[in-house]
Amino acid sequence: MRCLALAGVAVLVLRSLAPGGDGRSRAAQDQGAGVWTGVERIVAVGDVHGDYDQLVAVLRSAGLIDEQGNWTGGKTHLVQNGDVLDRGPDSRKAMDLLMRLEKLAAEAGGYVHALIGNHEAMNVYGDLRYVSPGEFAAFRDENSEKSREAALAKEHPADRAHWEAEHPLGYFEHRQQFSPSGTYGKWIASHDAVIKINDSLFLHGGISAKYASTKIRDINQRVREELKDPARLTGGIVTDPDGPLWYRGLAQGDASLNPLVEKIQKNFGVERIVLGHTYTDAAITPRFGGKVILIDIGLSRVYDGIGKMGCLVMEKDSVFVLHRGKRLELPADSAKDLLRYLKEAAALDPAPSPLLKRIGELESKMAAN
Repeated sequence: MRCLALAGVAVLVLRSLAPGGDGRSRAAQDQGAGVWTGVERIVAVGDVHGDYDQLVAVLRSAGLIDEQGNWTGGKTHLVQNGDVLDRGPDSRKAMDLLMRLEKLAAEAGGYVHALIGNHEAMNVYGDLRYVSPGEFAAFRDENSEKSREAALAKEHPADRAHWEAEHPLGYFEHRQQFSPSGTYGKWIASHDAVIKINDSLFLHGGISAKYASTKIRDINQRVREELKDPARLTGGIVTDPDGPLWYRGLAQGDASLNPLVEKIQKNFGVERIVLGHTYTDAAITPRFGGKVILIDIGLSRVYDGIGKMGCLVMEKDSVFVLHRGKRLELPADSAKDLLRYLKEAAALDPAPSPLLKRIGELESKMAAN
């Protein structure tokens, strides 16, 4: 009987380690390495910033969810590159959707990777500069007024009106839920900051020279440890301007960074680096000859009221963009092909396309040369 029981345990363990057993590849499950291989389809979505409806729209455009918000992506791996939070009002709804899809995707053999961005980290460690009134209000409940009055009684602020403005109803519930022991704090800290799927590296900000030789596992471990223990934040990787949550060099730097890009490729064993964090002006944009791809297109309508829509898709050996649900080939490393790509994307946008200014600037630059 004891042998049969042990055999049953062995079967359960093997199932959990098998590809698709819990949505992870065996290598990632065994080693916690943040690495997945043999994935046939990947969809990468940039910064959401509190716009739940836009998140839903882009997931539907990629065939990942149906009208009821159920997972229809099969074995696809969805990568959300961080910054679901702040600025827009519906961050909680967006997180709840991703939490739900994590389970549904795993059941279908797929995976949802909700990467840690700088705004996820900020909400955990209490930098609330960009939290919108709607985000606090989403955590308001029947006890919010009592909770605020109790805190007010303890602090005795000289300016009550100012204090209440800084602590709207829902504030204290928000802070509890984002604490290391809170529902959303624990959820965020359980994720990765950097992952590798097939031959692509995904993260929010970028890899600077400071971290170009650091292993994925070590980056993720440091980020998680710091988010779980605020005492580790000072001088740590989470708040480092050159850290993976904040660095913008690969998005904004010039050709002098080519050696860094090549070093990252070699160290992490990847063909390309996919980044959010830095706005690309309404269309997914490759840099450094396609070795870096920027996918923060300003999805949230909080910026300008325009519902931009696009995601990056990798299917076997193909890498392309879905712009408003239509497949576009990424441009080659030339101004002429970039202009072709931007015009194709603009033609899919409701008029006037937010890409028109960028197109005009590029045409002027090409004419001057």
